[in-house]
Amino acid sequence: METLVNIIGGVALLLWGIRMVRTGITRAFGAGLRRALSMSSRNRITAAGAGVGVTALLQSSTATALIITSFAGQGLIGGVAALAIVLGADVGSTMVVQALSMDLNILSPILIATGVFVFLSSDNSKRRAIARAFTGLGLMLLSLKLIGLASVSLRESELISVLVAPMTSEPILAIVIAALITWASHSSVAVVLLIMSLASIQVISIELAFAMVLGANIGGGFIAMGLTAKASSVMRRIPLGNLIMRASGVALALPIMPYVQPYLAMLGDSPERMIANFHTGFNLALLCLFLPLLALVHALCCRILPETQSIEDEGTPKYLDANALDTPSVALTAAARETLRMGDAVKTMLEGSRQVLATNDASLRKIIEASDDIVDDLNEAIKLYLTELTREELDKSESQRSVEILSFTTNLEHVGDIVDKNLMELAAKKIKGHVNFSPEGQQELNDFHDQILQTLDLAMHVFVSSDREAARQLLDKKVHIRNLELKYTETHFRRMGERQPDTLDSSAMHLDVLRDLKRINSHLTSAAYPLLEREGALAKSRLLPDEAELSAEAAVKSSS
Repeated sequence: METLVNIIGGVALLLWGIRMVRTGITRAFGAGLRRALSMSSRNRITAAGAGVGVTALLQSSTATALIITSFAGQGLIGGVAALAIVLGADVGSTMVVQALSMDLNILSPILIATGVFVFLSSDNSKRRAIARAFTGLGLMLLSLKLIGLASVSLRESELISVLVAPMTSEPILAIVIAALITWASHSSVAVVLLIMSLASIQVISIELAFAMVLGANIGGGFIAMGLTAKASSVMRRIPLGNLIMRASGVALALPIMPYVQPYLAMLGDSPERMIANFHTGFNLALLCLFLPLLALVHALCCRILPETQSIEDEGTPKYLDANALDTPSVALTAAARETLRMGDAVKTMLEGSRQVLATNDASLRKIIEASDDIVDDLNEAIKLYLTELTREELDKSESQRSVEILSFTTNLEHVGDIVDKNLMELAAKKIKGHVNFSPEGQQELNDFHDQILQTLDLAMHVFVSSDREAARQLLDKKVHIRNLELKYTETHFRRMGERQPDTLDSSAMHLDVLRDLKRINSHLTSAAYPLLEREGALAKSRLLPDEAELSAEAAVKSSS
């Protein structure tokens, strides 16, 4: 029992070490790795090469497959190029096994000590991420040593002999069991390394180890399939194609497996070397076999998973890629892109409200009210996404950007609520009462609406570009809108004094619309505050002195 517990602990440590390496590398170089993958799709060879290199660093072909799947779903990369990358990724994951098959135990304490020291002594996020990867690699080496030591006693265990015997005589059973273990652990690298450890102390034979390696390769294909089960058909084609190629390779390798051991022994006769070389050789053979056939594989995947014609749910996020959460810079960019979608939805609502108030279009009013649900859904999705992101370690600038995104989305959501619950309620009363604004009043409201739409465009520009000058212009818009409201209120009261019928009938609505549009403007101009505060360009008090306020009002009155 103690032996089993120690082995389970060693495997858990191995899985944790792999995760630390992957998250450390993605945080340090994730954006560059993604860029390299997206730029490598010129031809199949460069795509496969990029898959090898990126996966060798990430130590996870699944991570690479998920990134590529996301790219395919967004139309950033073609299906054939994506399949070429995942083929290369499968080869890249074997490089990790090759490296760890060597006797590197002496490096374990050095890597752990170096990683911990750098992590604790540095505030630089990139250095800390690299230190995290170093520590993870040291833990992986340590875990392999612990598994090896714990497994020694298994050689004499009658129970192990009873369990192993059926798999020795039934290689298909061994393949199935290894595939299930790989799927459950979510790491083919960890399973192959465990197989190497058990073979090195003769707990399992070389022939059985080969069969289990084949099973680990199939299991690795199922991992990405499971993680993309709810994705679009376009995205699911890539993991499906990878699984088809792996399964086909296993079917071809199974009959010739007994004959390859002598040739592998020529490259190194230790069990670790032979298993590592078999694993690499199998994936290299897959690459050579299927690279010319990727168009056929992709066509088969398209036939199995045809693209469904469904109505797009505008409230469903398009850019919030969960696989990007390990790379904060990429995740924040994704959240910003989704926020711009939210801003576009708010702009559509504002443009529609202008038309409804001018034309009394009841059907358009209902559409605008329904659009607020889209804004609310996107706001909730972005908040949840950033909440997940903040569980990771963020540096100061990343934390600031996260707060800026949350602040802007909150203000956009408030704008949507004002349009829905205030302006559209006023529009409903106007339609029901058959009330019309005076021609002059309607023109003023149209102009005021246009000014708010300009503010929204400027706010989104500031949000995206962090343009200091644009941020100053945004605050100037707040003063301009306040003065414009005073001016239009004055002219409205003048028309009331002239006893214009439409003005008298619509007076309360007219003033309420001005008030609500001014509130919307205030929410939008808030986009300037984080940038100007960060750069020390914002006064502690944003209130004008009383004299200045009075002067502004006097100027408005004189101009009217």
